[in-house]
Amino acid sequence: MIRETSMLTTGEALAKQDIWLKTLDNKTIALTNINKTTVVYFFAPWCEICHVSISNLQSLYEKNEHINVIAVALDYIDKKEVSEFTSQHQLTFPIALGSEQVKSQFKVKGYPSYYVIDEENTIIAKSMGYSSEIGLLLRTL
Repeated sequence: MIRETSMLTTGEALAKQDIWLKTLDNKTIALTNINKTTVVYFFAPWCEICHVSISNLQSLYEKNEHINVIAVALDYIDKKEVSEFTSQHQLTFPIALGSEQVKSQFKVKGYPSYYVIDEENTIIAKSMGYSSEIGLLLRTL
């Protein structure tokens, strides 16, 4: 898709240094070098498509122990806004609080955007916009 051409490239190895973010529950989480297939999902709490598609990500997380899921909130007003989004959708995977720096590093231009990163820290899939649960799963294979 044309809109995905602005994203990082599939097959691209991510930087060797770890990228760390604070989570909603005040822990610190790595977005890279996790040694497990990981879906890093970028969303904004005000994004309508994010509201519609986030349940697919939750289902993927619940049904597939071999897949790690991290959602990264961007373009939010405050932590409370992110917390309300998380509660509304009953999300149980880690929610990281992103920054303009992370948005730039991952070339996020729209929401939702996500990358699937393999054990070697290489991008194996990417997408922008709505994804079904099966679409998310197929991209992790």
